[in-house]
Amino acid sequence: MEQLTPAKVTPADPPGGPAGEEEKRRALRKMKLVALSFLLGATLVFLLTSWAQSAGWPGWVGYVRAAAEAGMVGALADWFAVTALFRHPLGLKIPHTAIIPNKKDALGNSLGDFVGSNFLSEEVVRDKLKRVEIARRLGGWLAQEENAERVTSELATVVRAAVRVLRDEDVQAIMEQAVARRIIDKPWGPPLGKILQGVFADGAHHKLVDLMCDRAYEWVRDNHTTMLRVVSDRAPSWSPKFVDEMLADKVYGEVLSFAWAVKTDVNHPMRLALDKFLGEFAQDLQTDPDVMARAEQVKGQIVHHEEVQRLIGSAWSTAKEMLLTAAEDPSSELRRRVRLGLVSLGSRLVSDDQLRSKADGWVEGAAAYLVKNYSREITTIITDTVERWDAEETSRKIELQVGRDLQFIRINGTVVGALAGLVIYAVAELLF
Repeated sequence: MEQLTPAKVTPADPPGGPAGEEEKRRALRKMKLVALSFLLGATLVFLLTSWAQSAGWPGWVGYVRAAAEAGMVGALADWFAVTALFRHPLGLKIPHTAIIPNKKDALGNSLGDFVGSNFLSEEVVRDKLKRVEIARRLGGWLAQEENAERVTSELATVVRAAVRVLRDEDVQAIMEQAVARRIIDKPWGPPLGKILQGVFADGAHHKLVDLMCDRAYEWVRDNHTTMLRVVSDRAPSWSPKFVDEMLADKVYGEVLSFAWAVKTDVNHPMRLALDKFLGEFAQDLQTDPDVMARAEQVKGQIVHHEEVQRLIGSAWSTAKEMLLTAAEDPSSELRRRVRLGLVSLGSRLVSDDQLRSKADGWVEGAAAYLVKNYSREITTIITDTVERWDAEETSRKIELQVGRDLQFIRINGTVVGALAGLVIYAVAELLF
């Protein structure tokens, strides 16, 4: 099978964009001309002194000629050395030239190894983070109101983006499966019975009982006609009407008195019987299989009710709208609490040594874990990126960045070569 080769890419442009690159290109050309002028100057001096020496000029001409000759050699040697980094000098494919294009991948691997060994080691990272004191600096920064507001605003932006990206149907499906389904699948009887048992034991239900008794009394009081009709309808057909009315009034009075007694007497036998019933009911929900089974039947009827299903389906839409509204409103309670929480956290990170030490430990531990387990993957980013770069374009980019400074090597080579040649010629004249 044919092996696919990754597409060649060029390194990113230097800071400043095309304008900055053009400025560096002009500076590079300028320095190349300066270095070339030194070589041409040395060549011109060498030619003139050679002619002067052949014409019988004094002996000092030899010293100048020797200096110019050595300057030429130094300039040419350093030109060759600098040029060989980026390309073949004069287009001649001399061994060990065009080093950067030919050794680009090896340089990338070496750079990756260097970064991994010297910057991504656990000891270096821990030492650096310990000296930086991230928790203290972060705490001092967060403690300022405007910085906390800035972080809150960024968090709100993230929340808005995340909420808008999520599809409603996917979130609703997750809620139904991960939340609603788990609640539905678990038996309701025992936990509900335990909750009710605690409520009944504390007497928290008495206010509800009071309300029910009040409403029952008010209903009996306000429905005298209904009570009379019920009693009359159930009386025998042969019973005289006035007897039915007397009996109905008597029954109504007894019911009203009973309702009043239950309403006003907290120790009424009816109330005590209700408390006993509720306590037994809470216990049966936890222990009686029949009661628990009926509770499950009721649960199924409630859960599968149309209104309940509609409520479950609209839960995410409601929560989403609330989140978006709170995130977009700078004065919302949610953003206010987040902002105050960040300011409080920042103050504690500055003042609480124990919390700050824990935070620094978490950061160091997380960073150490990353470099310990993923340093190879991190350095691979460097090596893989360099491998994808085009060799010629990489060489051009690097030369553009450092080539101007490298031209000083050519200039220094000319000057140092001339001085060295002068010294060598002078020593030779003195000795021989």
